[in-house]
Amino acid sequence: MGRGFGWLWAAYAVSTLGTWLAFDAFSLIAILALDAGPAQVSLLAAAGLAVGALTAIPLGPWVEFRRKRPVMVGADLVRFAAMVSVPVAYVLHVLTFGQLLVVSMVAVTADITFRAASGAFLKWLVPREALLEANARFETTTWIATVLGPPLGGAAIKLFGPVLTVAANAVSFLVSALFLRGAGDREPPPPARPARRISRADLATGWRHLLADPPLRRLYLNTVLVNGLIMATAPLLAVLMLGTLGFPPWQYGLAFAVPCLGGLLGSRLARPLALRYGRTRVLRVAGVLRVCWSVPLALITPGPAGLATVMIAEFLLILSASVFSPLMATERLDRTPQDRVARVLAAWTVTDKTTVAALTALWGLLAAAAGIRVAIGAAGLLLLATPIFLIGPNTSVPRPAADKNSRDSQFDSRGR
Repeated sequence: MGRGFGWLWAAYAVSTLGTWLAFDAFSLIAILALDAGPAQVSLLAAAGLAVGALTAIPLGPWVEFRRKRPVMVGADLVRFAAMVSVPVAYVLHVLTFGQLLVVSMVAVTADITFRAASGAFLKWLVPREALLEANARFETTTWIATVLGPPLGGAAIKLFGPVLTVAANAVSFLVSALFLRGAGDREPPPPARPARRISRADLATGWRHLLADPPLRRLYLNTVLVNGLIMATAPLLAVLMLGTLGFPPWQYGLAFAVPCLGGLLGSRLARPLALRYGRTRVLRVAGVLRVCWSVPLALITPGPAGLATVMIAEFLLILSASVFSPLMATERLDRTPQDRVARVLAAWTVTDKTTVAALTALWGLLAAAAGIRVAIGAAGLLLLATPIFLIGPNTSVPRPAADKNSRDSQFDSRGR
């Protein structure tokens, strides 16, 4: 896939590891340094996602009509500046809850901008037949960071406090920006910018494309709903295990760290399985399997049996999801023309983050009214219904005609 992809992959790896090192650091800072209560911590998590996602809506068209690598570098630098402001304010004794809230919103907005640009950049950077392998490598990297990041971050928090992990996360974005300077220095011009100002119709282009293509629409609705329901139960499961059932924190961390090894396995299986059985069939089977393991989480008990139940359920969920994710990402890029990739990815990510925020808040209310186990079980049962969105004919994706924005149509500097 070339040296350009290597630099892009390195940038992704370092920023992803930095993010997982600082996992939950904002919540810990709010609790330990600012004496925030449960309501403020919940607000920090939900508002950052929701407001950041809404702020990013006009950025899809903005990204579309610009070169993608400078946008990615800019997003990394914005995240660096926002994150580094937290340890600086902490050292100067001027850190406030409002600053954490603003930084969280800025980080989400920059993250959506980066994802929109990086997807369009990747589609240009690597040949179409290599997209699945590229997405599988990103998926593998994500799970390696997920396995290593929280334990290392937890050790750093114990020794030095959560502010240091936020500083490390900030530095990771700066390093990522430096790595990106080596990726694809011959990026073609972006699509022609419309003469008129960006209108509401331009803002809705991403959603219109997602909803107009039946296979992509089914994939979109399924993925957003599944992600929302799984993430909505994450804080409830933490309260159930750490509070009601009395698991020590190290066992709680172990219960979710070890199953992440399934992510490494699944991400490496995605391409061989797709080559042997066909991408559409594997995508659907993995999409069904990934929603089958959440109901048992409502029934866990204290002690080794309960811990084993969580680990087995999470391992099977993550294994299935890590096969599904690179196939889904490849299908999404294949079914999206080059001149609207950024808008489609921005629309998808905005919907995903706002759905997670809304369902997290809703499931918190359900748990307060009916109990934690009922809320987790309800999410598990709803997840079992989500494969209905994957049912339907899958039209083939025609190979796009060569155009000036496709690397396949250019003579590569490597002589391909």
